Amino acid sequence: MEHQEIQRRFAALTTAHLADACIRAQVPVRCAPAPLSALRHGDRVAGRVRPARHAGSVDVFLEAFEGSAPGDVLVVDNGGRLDEACVGDLVALEAQAAGLAGIVIWGLHRDTADILAIGLPVFSLGATSTGPQSLTGRSGIALLSAAVGDWTVGPEDVALGDDDGVLFLPADRAGELFTLAERIRDTERTQAERIRAGVSLREQVRFDAYLARRSQTPSLSFREHLRTVGGAVEE
Repeated sequence: MEHQEIQRRFAALTTAHLADACIRAQVPVRCAPAPLSALRHGDRVAGRVRPARHAGSVDVFLEAFEGSAPGDVLVVDNGGRLDEACVGDLVALEAQAAGLAGIVIWGLHRDTADILAIGLPVFSLGATSTGPQSLTGRSGIALLSAAVGDWTVGPEDVALGDDDGVLFLPADRAGELFTLAERIRDTERTQAERIRAGVSLREQVRFDAYLARRSQTPSLSFREHLRTVGGAVEE
């Protein structure tokens, strides 16, 4: 999928819809750890991953920008460190000038007020005043992949972020997952409208029938039942 298509389709979805789509398609759900969140409530980001492993200097980010395409998302791996910031206002401003859609940091940022004024969506583990205080050896894969929590991502992935956090999708399955997510969204919206109209969710998903069937077949899961009645609650 092209960047514009990714952004257009994600604009009408949430990471929750897409995580549910991953479950339904049996694709690993690669969510960043919960503490990683947007600096500003309501910020969203969507685009191909442009990875960079930080080693104490901004040069790796500048080099990543050299090879980036408009709409990419800089994904910074600083090992989840909480003792230093690795991205500040100048990196955010340069990313914006290079046409990137945003920055995701497995670590901390600083210059919060300036980054907010710049307006580029930034997701991180939080802020601290100090930048890097030492240099380490640069990895040979510094621009090929980045770790975010338990996951390793690269240019073959799409990064998506909103108020629920950050999710990574395999780019070669993004179209399929977006289509599934759109179906789940539409089903949930219809269910919500019916609840507001006085038809309970239990009625809609025939919960009484599920309980009756489960009494006969204890191994029956609610998800299996939902799929037979066309509901969407858990995925």
